[in-house]
Amino acid sequence: MVRIRVLVVDDHRIFAESLAAALAAEPDVDVAAAGSGPAALRCLERAAADGRRFDVMLVDADLGALAVPGGRAVAVARAVSDNGEGGVVDGISLVAGVRSGHLAVRTVVLAEKDDPRRAALALQAGASGWVAKDCSLQRLLAVIRGVLRDETHLPPALLTGVLRELTAARKHRTESEQLVESLTPREREVLRCMVAGLGRKAVAERLFLSPHTVRTHMQNVLGKLGVHSTLAAVALARRAGVGPVDLAGNVVERGGQLA
Repeated sequence: MVRIRVLVVDDHRIFAESLAAALAAEPDVDVAAAGSGPAALRCLERAAADGRRFDVMLVDADLGALAVPGGRAVAVARAVSDNGEGGVVDGISLVAGVRSGHLAVRTVVLAEKDDPRRAALALQAGASGWVAKDCSLQRLLAVIRGVLRDETHLPPALLTGVLRELTAARKHRTESEQLVESLTPREREVLRCMVAGLGRKAVAERLFLSPHTVRTHMQNVLGKLGVHSTLAAVALARRAGVGPVDLAGNVVERGGQLA
């Protein structure tokens, strides 16, 4: 019998343990529970190291903030949704962070209520399903088995709203891409540094520029993108598919093409 390994991630312990116990009663399901994003990341890392990867992760949409310094939690913390809001990193952001390092894990978001906008964000982050917490166990098991067949599961009542949100997101992405294309190569490098969370001094050291020159580039970036803050610029960049600069590598060399 092929067994399905499921990880339940919810900071309400009673719910997490109860759901885990119910799933474990199935003859073909092995299940573990984690009470936070950091705990989930540790479970995934340990399982991968032991050669026993999880197949499906069930994530609470309203999972609390992640507060683990360094490591994969940094990637998760940077996976902020396109609305540009910082602060609490919820279950949807955890989905995005986990997807970047555990591509084989299918994720299903468990939600207290139907929300087309957040369901669309979950799908964009890499989730394979959105399920109400008050659904039946049999329905949840059907979703778990379905996502392992590469199916995407949404409540029928959410389909129209989610499609509308995804269409609007594609439109915004196209507009954002056009704005990013208006930047010079150097300004795009500065923007990538901003996405990586580097401050003006760090950008100057990386690109071999003076802080004054970097300040000018940053002002030009904000102006061309039509935004008034670094946070808004980063959100727009992410919508356009602009990723952070590789902090482990070199951006440019002195006298390079982008200088």
